[in-house]
Amino acid sequence: MVTFSSFVRTDSAPVYTQIIQYIQRGIAAGTIQSGDELPSRRMLSALLGVNPNTIQKAYRILEEDGLIQSHSGAKSYVSAAPEQREKIREQLLTDDIRKLVQALRQSGLEKTEAAALVERLWDEPES
Repeated sequence: MVTFSSFVRTDSAPVYTQIIQYIQRGIAAGTIQSGDELPSRRMLSALLGVNPNTIQKAYRILEEDGLIQSHSGAKSYVSAAPEQREKIREQLLTDDIRKLVQALRQSGLEKTEAAALVERLWDEPES
């Protein structure tokens, strides 16, 4: 079962998009695999303290994207194919790097300074 134990809500985006991104990142990282069962909409709603319609919207979008399969009254499962995993991973990383580049530019850093900063931080231990 896909757990949401490391899910952290933020105020920066609607909760349903955060749920979608959480599942996408898990698929991209390989921590969420095709065939994994998702919590029911009610269970996840209670766990995250959000309206069940929020969960329904996230699951519906994931279904439309072909990342999960749900059947009325039945459980929902991840159904991401290996090629989808790579596509999601590339898209998420591209989006993250675009945001980082924009922030670095807005901070007034030149390309070489930004690269030097990334190089320096790359070797730091994760916190």
